[in-house]
Amino acid sequence: MAGTALPGRLSWQLGRVVELVDETARTKNVVLDVPEWQGHRAGQHVDIRLTAEDGYQAERSYSIASAPEDRHLVLTVERLDDGEVSPYLTDVLMPGDELELRGPIGGYFVWEESLGGPLLLIAGGSGVAPFRAMLRHWSAVHSSVPTRLLYSSRSLDDLIYRGELLDGVYHGVEVRIALTRHWPQDWQGHRGRIDGELLQQVAWMPGEHPLVYICGPTGFVEAAAQSLVGEGHDPRRVRTERFGPTGT
Repeated sequence: MAGTALPGRLSWQLGRVVELVDETARTKNVVLDVPEWQGHRAGQHVDIRLTAEDGYQAERSYSIASAPEDRHLVLTVERLDDGEVSPYLTDVLMPGDELELRGPIGGYFVWEESLGGPLLLIAGGSGVAPFRAMLRHWSAVHSSVPTRLLYSSRSLDDLIYRGELLDGVYHGVEVRIALTRHWPQDWQGHRGRIDGELLQQVAWMPGEHPLVYICGPTGFVEAAAQSLVGEGHDPRRVRTERFGPTGT
């Protein structure tokens, strides 16, 4: 099942944990082998369900961080101290364990080469996860669509996929990093939050009809989208996905 599949039409299935990879002190990649997986589109997500011994269940949604072409399904999980699911996934889960998952879900916040560009990806914090899937897909199909990533993080230590993004893995993709709280003395990138001036520097002109994806905390997403639309960008070509401060 792919594309616009709805949660109610999907069945729960089991995925086996192949590997757990530390991305930051609070973030891990959960690498899964899902035998019955039927594929996904870059930008979709899955539901994860945990069941306690007393029968209590908790469900949360996580963006898929792997490309459709990748061998394994990858979820990037940031640990929230008050979360019901993320502390288990980051602190308790072990290779060989099984997880219940349902998906893929979503047909709006997806990108594939046929959708064209220019492509502007704007991420805040762990909102970069679906963009990893898009960039890996972009690379796998040898896309020529002009692509830029603008990523806001508290510090370099909090930068998810730091190695991939700063080491030029995605040749031809322009990556701009904004550090909001802490930065090295010799930091040459943007210091502070993403603002209208930075967006004007990075975004293609409205007349070039860029396709924009924004993902992150609600306030971050709304501010970036409003700024771009206020500058004349077509709201029909600005796609957003947001999450609150809790619930993961």
